[in-house]
Amino acid sequence: MNPEITQFIADLKEPWQAERCNALRELTLAAIPDALERMQYKKPHYLKNGKYAAVISTSKDAVSYTIFNAEGIAFPEGNWSGPPERKTIKIGKAQDVNKEELADLLKQASASL
Repeated sequence: MNPEITQFIADLKEPWQAERCNALRELTLAAIPDALERMQYKKPHYLKNGKYAAVISTSKDAVSYTIFNAEGIAFPEGNWSGPPERKTIKIGKAQDVNKEELADLLKQASASL
């Protein structure tokens, strides 16, 4: 695990955001065991074979999770936005996330990287 990302999460002011980021980090590393974890543009990025697989970002009231290489994958209606090649979900404080579904989408998207 990259210490810069550990520090990024530790520095978050909202405990719920730190919890979400840690959960997303663990999910990403479990779904893509050989992912390279690095800080870029002040956000945690995950690469597979040198290509972007996912990124975590935070805003005032949400944690966003973007999956790259998403074209051709059937994402659930409603929560995901973005162009065909990358899809983003914004997760609020009280919002539950289906971790199994999220991991499956990430595995599908990163399979061809």
